[in-house]
Amino acid sequence: MKSAVPSVSDSIRDHVREAYIKVALRRGESNFVVNVGSVHKALGLTNRVPQVCSALESKKLLEENHLRIVSKTGPPSGQSTTVTFTYEILSQDKKSPTNPLIGLRGLAREVFAKLGGGEHFIRSERSGFTEKRDE
Repeated sequence: MKSAVPSVSDSIRDHVREAYIKVALRRGESNFVVNVGSVHKALGLTNRVPQVCSALESKKLLEENHLRIVSKTGPPSGQSTTVTFTYEILSQDKKSPTNPLIGLRGLAREVFAKLGGGEHFIRSERSGFTEKRDE
């Protein structure tokens, strides 16, 4: 059974979502920058810099928020309060239908128009089907 208390990593991801991602989206920005030290300080963490670094480049953060790391700057160890990530918010096509069949809607409109409309076509097909069955 999962604990109701979020993990430190979950808290870090939640903070980034609220303080950085949502702000960037409201501003219409596609890129934003997160500094490890700023996150560490904002959450009041002690000796958790490696965990902040890991959470900020985690697959979970990137996939859940549709992000891509554009750059990572800092010391070679990659484990410092000076590490800074630049993210790109990947486009989310909210207009795409959830059901792929919806995208086919209206596809044969011109074909049915040439045949006298969809209703006419269906009636003629049905009448042809019943006549063949009676034979």
